[in-house]
Amino acid sequence: MANCDCFEFCPFLQDQMIRKPAMAEVYKQRYCCGNNKECARHMVLLAKGRNFIPADLFPNQVDRAKRIIAGRRDLLAKPATA
Repeated sequence: MANCDCFEFCPFLQDQMIRKPAMAEVYKQRYCCGNNKECARHMVLLAKGRNFIPADLFPNQVDRAKRIIAGRRDLLAKPATA
């Protein structure tokens, strides 16, 4: 499967994962070089546009992406961890 259209400029990979190359490689294989339709960031990009993608949205946060797409502003923040 071909690389995602956003692969070269994805701020998540360029900024968030720069200090975690092993984890970045896992994400690349799963979401960028695999089925990018499963990538939360790509979902938001297609549905709402680049400006709606939170910097801290991870590719595996599909539920959060669906809330963003649905426009649920009250639920957009990452859930607090205990």
